[in-house]
Amino acid sequence: QVQLVESGGGLVQPGGSLRLSCAASGITYRFYVTSWYRQAAGKARELVASINSGGDSIKYDDSVKGRFTISADNAKDTVYLQMMSLKPEDTGVYLCNVRASPIWGQINDYWGQGTQVTVSS
Repeated sequence: QVQLVESGGGLVQPGGSLRLSCAASGITYRFYVTSWYRQAAGKARELVASINSGGDSIKYDDSVKGRFTISADNAKDTVYLQMMSLKPEDTGVYLCNVRASPIWGQINDYWGQGTQVTVSS
């Protein structure tokens, strides 16, 4: 069973930085994508950044390009999200997701419990 545990959230002033971690266990898929989503109060969940299991495909939402960096440490089964130049609109619950498609047409989604990020002065 895949389990994802996020950590690293907190309260930070505008312009500050945080690093989120997503520690995974139980992943047996050969190919999968790990993503960070965020959900602000009263808004839909949105994709922030993603990285594939090979580490050679990375994507960012336009709103975080140049400020956020997603990376993976395969030895630790951990994916990080380095967030810099944080803005109040970055506030929300950040959730880690692993998506795998072991069989064509089948999608397996796994979610962590989320970590709160609040950007406020």
